[in-house]
Amino acid sequence: MAKEDHIEMLGTVIDTLPNTMFRVELENGHIVTAHISGRMRKNYIRILTGDKVKVELTPYDLTKGRIIFRDKG
Repeated sequence: MAKEDHIEMLGTVIDTLPNTMFRVELENGHIVTAHISGRMRKNYIRILTGDKVKVELTPYDLTKGRIIFRDKG
C-alpha cells in the first residue's frame, strides 16, 4: 500500500498494553489501538501515558494504527 493511502491523526496515549501496544484517544474522540513504528523501536524512543503522538491509520481498519511520531511537549 502506498504512503498516500494512510490517514494521519494526532492523539494522546491513554493506556499502555502488553507487547508495545498502546490505547490512543484521537482528537476527534475515537479510541484506537496502536503499536510503535519500526523507526521508533530502532531508535529506542519511549512512549508514556499522556504523551501526544501522531498515529497513522489505514482506511481499511480505523480501530488499529501505528504510532509514527511522539511530540516533544
